[in-house]
Amino acid sequence: MPQTLKPEALRPADAVRILSLASPVDPPRLQRGIEEITRLGYTPKLDVERVLARGDFFAGSAADRGAALKEALTETSTRGIFCSRGGYGSNYLLDGLSVALANPKVLVGYSDLTSLQIFLWQKFRWIAFYGPMAAAGLDKGANVDDGYDSETLTRALTETKTGWTIPLVGTEAIMPGSADGILLGGCLTLIETALGTPWELDTHGAILLLEDRGMKPWQVDRALMHLKQAGKLRGVSGVLLGEFPECHGPAGTESVLAVARRILGTLGFPVVWGAAVGHTPQPMLTLPLGVRARLKADETSQLEILEPACRA
Repeated sequence: MPQTLKPEALRPADAVRILSLASPVDPPRLQRGIEEITRLGYTPKLDVERVLARGDFFAGSAADRGAALKEALTETSTRGIFCSRGGYGSNYLLDGLSVALANPKVLVGYSDLTSLQIFLWQKFRWIAFYGPMAAAGLDKGANVDDGYDSETLTRALTETKTGWTIPLVGTEAIMPGSADGILLGGCLTLIETALGTPWELDTHGAILLLEDRGMKPWQVDRALMHLKQAGKLRGVSGVLLGEFPECHGPAGTESVLAVARRILGTLGFPVVWGAAVGHTPQPMLTLPLGVRARLKADETSQLEILEPACRA
């Protein structure tokens, strides 16, 4: 397996690029997010016309978004990338992303950005960060509902010497136990749609993060069964599930939690339900993807990050 590539940690006053790679962004929310990034001590850089672009339901054409991404990944004037929001459209950029990417930088996003994070991991072994975006979490502020968890964001982007522990407060252990693995995954829909592509996620030995929103329970059932039948749950060390908000079916139908219990609860690895990751009404945790981690599923479940995600 190629060597894992860690980005340089962010330092005070470092410049970070703001990109819109998927759906159009709301200007007031973007502005609040930029102000929060500045409050965190970083220097946001953005091409306003590109970031606020609208066309064909996306934040500009695929060609323009792809060009902005390539420039941001390779420019030396910034040390990190914060995406503005998700939605859909990031997968349009992957076929043309053939630049050599041997020097990783911090990349923060979630939801639709799962496609890009999977691609960068499978093709280049880049560590990425599943966390808040400028207009999707950062705009609401630190440690508030619909905002972001400040401690995990800071540790993920700046720690270079040791790991850390994330208490998974308010979660449920569907299958108790403890397991080590490489933390991978993200938005369930995007993981599933990577199947059959050249960057299909290799989940063997992974602590697999699965979260989403707005799916009906039977759609989650189909997606989990698809992963199982495609062999993507074989060899998995453990599964960390999000809260799956807005995923209720009509009265009388089963819940997503019941679906998860049925499909994942008998596979022999620890499973935790309800973490505040990705689509969550709670302060959003930031998780580094591609690092060694330990999932403990019990009455006080926790995720241990066993190594720093960044280098000095």
